[in-house]
Amino acid sequence: MVHTPETYDDLAEALSRAARHMRTICLEGNGSKRLMAGPTAAADEAISTSALNHVLQYEPRDLTISVEAGLPWRELTALLRQNRQMVPLDPPFAAQASVGGVVASNSNGPRRRLYGTARDMIIGMWFVTLDGKLAQSGGMVVKNVAGLDMAKLMIGSFGTLASIAVVNFKVQPMPEVERTILLSFADAPAAFAARARLLASVLQPSAIDLFNPPAAINGSAAWVLAVRAEGNQAAIDRYQRELSAFGDAAALDGAPHDEFWRQAEDSTPRFLAAHPDGAVVRVSSTLTDLEKILTPVAVPAVARAGSGVSYLYFDDPSAAAHCAAGAAAQGWKAVVEYAPEARKSKLDLWPAPGADFETMRRLKALFDPSNVLNRGRLYHRL
Repeated sequence: MVHTPETYDDLAEALSRAARHMRTICLEGNGSKRLMAGPTAAADEAISTSALNHVLQYEPRDLTISVEAGLPWRELTALLRQNRQMVPLDPPFAAQASVGGVVASNSNGPRRRLYGTARDMIIGMWFVTLDGKLAQSGGMVVKNVAGLDMAKLMIGSFGTLASIAVVNFKVQPMPEVERTILLSFADAPAAFAARARLLASVLQPSAIDLFNPPAAINGSAAWVLAVRAEGNQAAIDRYQRELSAFGDAAALDGAPHDEFWRQAEDSTPRFLAAHPDGAVVRVSSTLTDLEKILTPVAVPAVARAGSGVSYLYFDDPSAAAHCAAGAAAQGWKAVVEYAPEARKSKLDLWPAPGADFETMRRLKALFDPSNVLNRGRLYHRL
């Protein structure tokens, strides 16, 4: 049975009661990230924040919004869209995800290049600890940074430290005009040369995604560089004019533009739906090393080519783990981000956690000394 608290007091009581009796806890929102990170270990208690799904405060003129963790991500974006505003995280599984799940997994997408990650958009947070306390960090003022570090600990923690209850975001105005420009190239060197030329220019696209031939974007067998341009009409016209000189260029506006980026955001969900036994490796590197990562791979791959994050898609989870280990050996940050639940315990999902892992371990001991909360969810390491 899943307990779905409807108030913060109920959530605090459920967490503290389980912790006092040394009962293990599976904590989640809508469960859209079950294939992500470490295995969801069998637990004595299951708690969902899905009933905490209200908008607490929205100030369009102040560019701030406060929402409960269980609010579906699509409801948040739809509400903001009414005032032509946005929180441009572009997470995968957005149709099913809750706000708390997006934040706890530190999910983001193509527009990370311009707008950053959750750490750049969150101005405050409330979270409930295992001792039943409701802690507040930050506030509703964009310039308020007091206590924000505590909120940052929750981002990407996969619910291993505490339960996110409320998230306060700074929001962005939607651009006046947007256009997608697709540049096709016969090989990787040409594609990366165009990427370098774009990054060296004065143009500042919100997203630069690179798809290798096995990814078959729009049915193409070429390397495709997708550029998301935004601004006023004059800026969009300049993008079109300058990027057309890079090579074979196609433009998408309106509904085709929106649909293209929905597909890009959901590259991982679509792959996993088609390959239930598949796995996804995420590799983070410098922009220079991105070419070394993508050029030799024979599997479908999508790169956030302006921020240095690559996603590689494998039919075989063992091959994915081998790839992650090889990438880590090269000094890149790599994890098997998604894998079948039944295989996770046998795979090295996070081959090289890094020097700050000991700090993570100490934080886990501080927040959850008995290790009852979401055991193993942080890539089977915590």
